[in-house]
Amino acid sequence: VRRSNLWIGDFPNRRFTFGNFSNAALDIARVYRASHLTTTVWAVAKDKRAKQDPFRCSECGWSTTKWVGRCGECQAWGSVEEVGAPKKLSLVAGHVTQPATPIGEVDLATAKARPTKIDELDRVLGGGIVPGAAILLAGEPGVGKSTLLLTVAAQVATNGVHTLYISGEESASQVRLRAERIGAVNPNLWLAAETDLSAVIAHIDSVEPQLLIIDSIQTIGSTTVEGAPGGVTQVREVAAALIRICKERDIALLLVGHVTKDGSIAGPRLLEHIVDVVLNFEGERHSRLRLIRAIKNRFGASDEVGCFDMNDSGIQGVADPTGLFTSRHAEPVPGTCVTVTLEGRRPLLAEIQALVSAGRENDYGNARRVTSGMDSSRTSMTLAVLELRANIRLSGRDVYVATVGGMKMSEPAADLAAALAIASAAKGLALPADLVAVGEVGLAGEIRKVSGVQRRLEEAQRLGFKRAFIPTGSDVKIAGMEIIEVSRIDQAISKVKI
Repeated sequence: VRRSNLWIGDFPNRRFTFGNFSNAALDIARVYRASHLTTTVWAVAKDKRAKQDPFRCSECGWSTTKWVGRCGECQAWGSVEEVGAPKKLSLVAGHVTQPATPIGEVDLATAKARPTKIDELDRVLGGGIVPGAAILLAGEPGVGKSTLLLTVAAQVATNGVHTLYISGEESASQVRLRAERIGAVNPNLWLAAETDLSAVIAHIDSVEPQLLIIDSIQTIGSTTVEGAPGGVTQVREVAAALIRICKERDIALLLVGHVTKDGSIAGPRLLEHIVDVVLNFEGERHSRLRLIRAIKNRFGASDEVGCFDMNDSGIQGVADPTGLFTSRHAEPVPGTCVTVTLEGRRPLLAEIQALVSAGRENDYGNARRVTSGMDSSRTSMTLAVLELRANIRLSGRDVYVATVGGMKMSEPAADLAAALAIASAAKGLALPADLVAVGEVGLAGEIRKVSGVQRRLEEAQRLGFKRAFIPTGSDVKIAGMEIIEVSRIDQAISKVKI
């Protein structure tokens, strides 16, 4: 009893006699054993909880799930710190990889863009691919990202540039089949199917490429990083490692990125910040037209657009895509009007077609308003302005508005052309075939000025259009074109006599 540090006086509710003293000793031994076991279990649980809790006191080791200013155990102030938190910023000078150089003495030989021989892509990139640049190409599934990059790899390989194509989504034989179909087989084009970062680095060391293509970054993972491939942490670390390797060795890097349901690039937002160029590859699944837009470009303009034609033999650049967005009519047809839209800095002619049904005696508010390629909200606003400001009766009549060739137009400069097309369809009178209309329509019926009118009309005049409706005050003159300035929508309708 004395050895267990427990005394009979600790059990006041029990009377001990000489006869039952042995039983009392056994009871005391059991109590000691239970208390010792409880203490051991509590110590283990406390140690386990301390390892799981992210914050710990540096004085006594007390842990908690959130930061507090005062330790709950030793009551010390400012002693609770995050476990595994980075150390304080060091002010000791470190190793310099390269000495600082005056900006005028920096060598530009390795920073010159190399053309890919695909003019539309070179136009968007600002002349070609810069060695050491990291380019991210994103787009919806089936739009043609892999086909475009395989074509780029073959074109670059024809110049004697070693190119390494890493496929994480398809096998090597599947990529070879596509290469046979589009004529992209070249001895300088190397192909590998890998999903592990260490294996990709091994291929880079063995092939020593000048152009590296990763299809796609969401399929490459690393065993040293937590999470599954495609996760935020994996994408961030894998992309950062590849970009660091390529910049150290002056290897141009092309990354394919997936997109989410809302059209944004899957993965962390940091991915768009650490790359040099972000390209968006878009197009309708049932249309041959593909557009590539520069969202971010450190080597050129960020508002350029390239046009491509997707067909059975691959993908080719389209230098003059106007014919894809306009239709040819033997005779003028009511409900059609041509406008000039700006895709980046590139003017493109587009035709807007409208169809207005005959009116019904009893409408009950069930008239349909259907758009294709146009902003439905702006189209509804244009219909209301036509009915109230230009006396074009549209209530009780179904209205259908669409663009030709699957082009999407959302800029306000197409409002005037859409209004004229709808008015022409409602009246059953055709507009002149050589007329283009550019301008924004306001709720009061006014025609507002838009940007780039000079470039728009020069493109229209080059393609044979002789007359143009533009907002008042644009102050544009084009030789060989009759320019008519209009200030209100009813004035524009009256000038075309519909």
